[in-house]
Amino acid sequence: MTTDVHVRDLRYFVAVAEELHFTRAAERLYVSQPALSKQIRALERQLGAELFHRDRQGVALTAAGAALLPYAERVLAVWAEGASALAEVDAAARGTLVVGMSTSPGRGGLLPAIRSRFTAARPEATVRLRQVSWDDPTAGLADGDTDVAFVWLPLPDAERYGWTVVAEEPRLVALPDSHPLAARAEVDFADLADEPFLALPPDAGPLRDHWLALDERGGQLPRIGAEIASTEETYEALAAGLGVCLVATGNAHLITLGGVVTRPVHGVSPSRYALAWRRENGVRPLVRAYVEACRLVAGQ
Repeated sequence: MTTDVHVRDLRYFVAVAEELHFTRAAERLYVSQPALSKQIRALERQLGAELFHRDRQGVALTAAGAALLPYAERVLAVWAEGASALAEVDAAARGTLVVGMSTSPGRGGLLPAIRSRFTAARPEATVRLRQVSWDDPTAGLADGDTDVAFVWLPLPDAERYGWTVVAEEPRLVALPDSHPLAARAEVDFADLADEPFLALPPDAGPLRDHWLALDERGGQLPRIGAEIASTEETYEALAAGLGVCLVATGNAHLITLGGVVTRPVHGVSPSRYALAWRRENGVRPLVRAYVEACRLVAGQ
């Protein structure tokens, strides 16, 4: 049996053990039920032990699962305490707030305005920006690499985080300018249902589902034309005709370069951009000050 288990896998195991229902656990974790089942199966293979009985009557812990549960809960609790303690030491030693993001917030000078208010309130603090790949939808929060982060909702393991929404924007469809639908002023999502879509990496979890508009597909699975993990990859895949994708209005300018256009799309919910933080870090003075600066700038 290998003991090299990811903390995320233990978190998934504990959620299923507490809910004894894969669908409810998946909703709690903001992941799809098939993805959660696949991850639990992978964990069982890694441990060499079946953790759950699954039958038509429901889900129950096996003897192995029951034996593992209290230790998994203890590991998660200690890990959260350790991450919080490490963040406190880092803050005390350097007075530094690490702000994560996968793309620049832009949006009318949002970031400089927040920084200006934060610096006025905490002039002794240093703000450090960290660019994070799209395969981490928490922009570094999950692993404790960032203190606060600009993220798109929904977040995986949402109960771990607090957030304040800074922008709610319509989703547009981005497509090559040679695409037949590019000739339209507006597009219905129903007309996109059979199109190949560009998708975030699978590790993005519920955020991948959001940008594929799974909730609006009525159970129909999307066709994946390519996976993308950066603005540059998105533009190149669009320009090459590998697929179309949904994009927030505030990010459209990042990919509407030569050969790519965006159009309003009806039948999909808006996107929500937020500043998020780990709940256990919400009491830290620097985190509170940055959140307050963000809320003031966003007019909340």
